[in-house]
Amino acid sequence: MRKKKCVAMLLAGGQGSRLGILTKKVAKPAVPFGGKFRIIDFPLSNCTNSGIDVVGVLTQYRPLELNSYIGSGSPWDLDLSNGGVFVLPPYQTGKTGEWYKGTANAIYQNIPFIEQWDPDYVLVLSGDHIYKMDYNAMLRAHIRNDADLTIAVREVPWADASRFGILNTDETDRIVEFEEKPAQPKSNKASMGVYIFSWAKMRKYLELDEADPSSENDFGKNIIPAMLGADERLFTYTFEGYWKDVGTIESLWESNMDLLTLPMPIDLADKRWRIFARNPGMPPHHVDKGARVINSLITEGCEVKGTVNHSVLFAGVTVDVGADVTDAVIMPGATIERGAVVRRAIVAENAVIKAGAIIGEETGNIAVVGPGATIAAGETVAAGVQIDADAQ
Repeated sequence: MRKKKCVAMLLAGGQGSRLGILTKKVAKPAVPFGGKFRIIDFPLSNCTNSGIDVVGVLTQYRPLELNSYIGSGSPWDLDLSNGGVFVLPPYQTGKTGEWYKGTANAIYQNIPFIEQWDPDYVLVLSGDHIYKMDYNAMLRAHIRNDADLTIAVREVPWADASRFGILNTDETDRIVEFEEKPAQPKSNKASMGVYIFSWAKMRKYLELDEADPSSENDFGKNIIPAMLGADERLFTYTFEGYWKDVGTIESLWESNMDLLTLPMPIDLADKRWRIFARNPGMPPHHVDKGARVINSLITEGCEVKGTVNHSVLFAGVTVDVGADVTDAVIMPGATIERGAVVRRAIVAENAVIKAGAIIGEETGNIAVVGPGATIAAGETVAAGVQIDADAQ
């Protein structure tokens, strides 16, 4: 195979337990987002737009839907004869198989995959963030600094800095200290979990970490502190665009609502940096003559006969006559029947809200109706409640 300057390793195996019933049967990166996307579309599209054409996707938890969605990689132009996207689940070595024990161990187990491309650099990504980023610009900064590791950071409000892993730097942006959720932070540079390693150095520290029986095999807890302790060249790269960790129900709902703000904080219509996705292949959406649609995103295949206000509707959603959907995220194939009311809620894939049911409230936590769940006619689901189809 042809030598690659940089390959990407996308960590997509997390359970995403904070997303509750939305990730009970699917991996977090496969969760729908923004009307026609899934979360993993963003890092995959960033790789394509950045010219990185070898992407290893490390899966583990509930990988079936994610694997099926990625397929050959054609939506992201990653179905190449000398490159492309590769799904990398844990596999059996010798007599026993072994799950990925941590983020560093996941990369360690795939050293043979990386080695076949003979890269100079390895980009490590998370599969659960919404953002548009030029990784090639970050790579140029890494090379310019003669760095062993570059960590993408974003400056957060000082009042919020104690909630993040904070990187303290000198005047050249070289990292001198790493603090995990410090009570009194010395800087407001928060790690985004996006790393570029020089491959030879990365392999050395992965092997040292694997040989340490007391290690948690984690980049943040083990690899980065070890490299800092050895006085390796670690630098930050400041990212100033939109970035959202959609690891909770609230943050997932908020990031969908962000798309209804004009100008959109993350421009999905920008032809210079497109976010690619697998097309559901449905007919155009239809809004009935008597329907009302106010400041909402309506995707193909939708049938709207009621009221949709400040909401995001995914492909194949039906909103019947007299139904009222406000401040809501309605995922693919869901049905809101006649006279039902949905407020500040997420209605997951193929869920059915029967006639006259009330989901959520105008204030309070986000109500969630899980994939395939049915809410009976006239039933009420209070703010913050999650309805699981398996428990019905």
